[in-house]
Amino acid sequence: QVQLVESGGGLVQAGGSLRLSCAASTCTLARCAMAWFRQAPEKEREFVAAIWSSAGATEYGDSVKSRFTISRNNAKVFLQMSSLKPEDTAVYYCAVDKTIGYIPPSRRRSVDQYGYWGQGTQVTVSS
Repeated sequence: QVQLVESGGGLVQAGGSLRLSCAASTCTLARCAMAWFRQAPEKEREFVAAIWSSAGATEYGDSVKSRFTISRNNAKVFLQMSSLKPEDTAVYYCAVDKTIGYIPPSRRRSVDQYGYWGQGTQVTVSS
């Protein structure tokens, strides 16, 4: 079992920055892929970013590329969000995938790839 605890959400003005954190119990860099998803009201859960392997490979959703940066420190994953827009407003979820073996980067974007989820943290960007 993996327990995930997110923090760092809040209210920020458009153009501002926020940093989200997620602590994962029993996860090491080599054994767990970690990701961020987000879900706005009445919308499907959307892939934001993922990081996996000891080399720190990453994948980003198209809408956040060049504005968000995912990083990790062993069992903690971070999401640095810059140049925030009102459309970034959502509940942000941390997720873990403990699948062993090669996973195509495209599958890292799928909600179904992740078996463990945090409770979510609200990010609100005002215009």
